[in-house]
Amino acid sequence: MVTVAIAGSSGHIGLTLFENLKRNSALKVIGLSRVKPSGAGDSVYVVDYNDIDALAQILRDNAVEIVISAIQVSGPEAGASEQNLVNAAVKADSVVRFVSSDWGIPFPADQSEWTPQHIARAATRELLATTSLEWTTFHIGYIADYFGIPYIETHMSPLVINIDIANKAAAIPGTGNDLIAFTYSHDVAKFVEAALNLPHWDDELFCYGDRCTLNQVVKLAQGATASAFAVTYDSVEKLRAGQISELPSHYTAYPYFPKPVLQMVFAKFGTYVVSGLFNFPEDKCLNNIFPEINTKSVKEIVAAWKGK
Repeated sequence: MVTVAIAGSSGHIGLTLFENLKRNSALKVIGLSRVKPSGAGDSVYVVDYNDIDALAQILRDNAVEIVISAIQVSGPEAGASEQNLVNAAVKADSVVRFVSSDWGIPFPADQSEWTPQHIARAATRELLATTSLEWTTFHIGYIADYFGIPYIETHMSPLVINIDIANKAAAIPGTGNDLIAFTYSHDVAKFVEAALNLPHWDDELFCYGDRCTLNQVVKLAQGATASAFAVTYDSVEKLRAGQISELPSHYTAYPYFPKPVLQMVFAKFGTYVVSGLFNFPEDKCLNNIFPEINTKSVKEIVAAWKGK
């Protein structure tokens, strides 16, 4: 039996991975979390990522072989936590494989396009490269859950970037015809579970649940809601200036995510779409290795809005 530790197991992708992998009788799964969710049981350990020795002891005591990081690495502080986890994995001796936290898309080739998130995640990968651990990171594209919240099963928090289904509006980067890899979070867990058995990991593993354009998603949303949407298109020049067209749902985020910051982050996201970073190379995708994995389409997820 292989023992897997999931860091960041109390929410979002981490909790989804934790719940799904625990159903596999061939795995022993433990969670690492800064806080212990109610009803989590003895398999979740409350940890301090600044205490490398204590982290290593937990991994050693449980004979953990694979560490999966779902820590939300958005900057230097969270990056340091993940790097401490790497050092603890090395110190524990039992760990042979490590998944660093990404759950998104490949880095832009031009480092001037990198955000603090990229810099922090790159530092973890550089550290991993100095260890004897086999390691990888998962690229899953655009998380499809956002098009079905609150009407689908998910642990992801609501997030409206381009298509505001509740308010029948969309702000599309570029032409809206760029092909995008979308993946439902529970399908991510399926690919991760399958990849645990691969004899070798590349430094980057790709997967997707569906591929379509944002224009196609808008059409699906219009059909599901039987409504016309107010659609605007933001030019590449506008995106590169750090600006996007506002959507009604953005206003509710401003108390927590100030408008200038939200505009800058979402505009950067838009530039990644138009530059093709969300269009994964088919020959590198786990879908080819595991064709038996059934995934949820964007159409199925958006259909949750029918009658709403």
